[in-house]
Amino acid sequence: MIQDESVFSVVSKSHVETHLRIGIARSGSVQSQNEKPAPWWYRWQTVRFDTNSSPSSLFEFFTEMHIVHYITRLIVGGAQENTLLTVEDQHNLFGDKVTLITGPGLGPEGSLEERALSGGFDVRIMDASRRAIRPWSDWKTYRELIRILREIRPDLLHTHSSKAGIIGRAVAARLRLPCVHTIHGAAFHYGQSWWAHRLYQSLERWAGKRTDKFISVCDAMTNQYVAAGIASPDKFVTVYSGFEVAPFLAPPRPPQEVRRELGLLPEHIVVGKVARLFPLKGHEFIVRAAGNVIERCPNVRFLFVGDGILRTQFEAELKAIGLRDFFVFAGLVPPSQVPELIHAMDIVVHTSVWEGLARVLPQGLIAGKPVVSYDIDGAREVVIPKETGYLLPPQSINKLSQALCELAENKGLRDRLGTNGRVRFTEQFRHQFMTQKIREVYASVLKTGANL
Repeated sequence: MIQDESVFSVVSKSHVETHLRIGIARSGSVQSQNEKPAPWWYRWQTVRFDTNSSPSSLFEFFTEMHIVHYITRLIVGGAQENTLLTVEDQHNLFGDKVTLITGPGLGPEGSLEERALSGGFDVRIMDASRRAIRPWSDWKTYRELIRILREIRPDLLHTHSSKAGIIGRAVAARLRLPCVHTIHGAAFHYGQSWWAHRLYQSLERWAGKRTDKFISVCDAMTNQYVAAGIASPDKFVTVYSGFEVAPFLAPPRPPQEVRRELGLLPEHIVVGKVARLFPLKGHEFIVRAAGNVIERCPNVRFLFVGDGILRTQFEAELKAIGLRDFFVFAGLVPPSQVPELIHAMDIVVHTSVWEGLARVLPQGLIAGKPVVSYDIDGAREVVIPKETGYLLPPQSINKLSQALCELAENKGLRDRLGTNGRVRFTEQFRHQFMTQKIREVYASVLKTGANL
């Protein structure tokens, strides 16, 4: 039971010494544990139309929030892990009533469904919710989402990913439900056809008028959306995508043991990339740069963590150029295994040509590894030249080879850059901090709606 006070502390389960100070405005008497909260529609109508209510009494309605999250599908990926961690934190740390709505976790990337279903919170799987644009299935998803939201009657809908963002915000507008949308990666981006790019921009402008607040995973996403006329800058808040930092601070298993299992020797300098083997992820640039790297630094080995439709193609290309033995494909691994694999690396490289802010960049830095990344989207917010890593022109090959060789040849440089990154970003990327900031966005939206 929360006492009548201005602040209280939540202790992270994984870091008992980490206290998150959450501002809660309380006034009047404390609600009895046996007293049920007022129905959602009464709470919302009272707050929405009682313009004489004080800020403290308004927040009292929402101390325990009732939030629905909707994401298109629950595959293994950064946006999905971000969403699931937020739901888990709201349920476990803040005592919120939370529902996760998603489509089937289908695809070679792997699924987070089992983890979600065992979390103790409400999970709804909508079979029609799929990534591909299918008008009939999308219409069914729209209708089903309306039905579910009318049934559970939340305080606010939080949408994630491009397609769920469009459908979800359309539903929220119809139901006059406050809505927050997270931009994990821009819906319109490099690699799309002209018509797809224009279509997604138009849809985002339409949906932007039905969005109470945008959460961007990096400042770069905000800048792109403002430049495209989606919404004004005041509608955006940056909240970096958090994760469990403990296994990146301390190796879950001895790195040399993990390296032995992968066939890597102590003298090897391991350059690792964590990403699905899919278009736009940029593995092909590493393959093209590998020859020059191996020629100059023959003790370098490359480790690809992840699976996907391009694996067979990359393996065939490497075999054809005589470099297959210098690459290790770890395949699809559960998210819990990623920290031990990053600790087995000496250098983390990320060559995607489209990304919001790849979580592997701060993960690598918190693990004490230097990072090499193309200068796309939010990468420059954590990859700081001469301080935490190398920031390179997108799709460059010679500069990529040069950066990897400089790091491979200089252990002192690797250690310095990795240590700087760990010091700068550990606290900022704790998932508990992320969820705290997201709840502050919810409170702001609900308070603003109350004053309309």
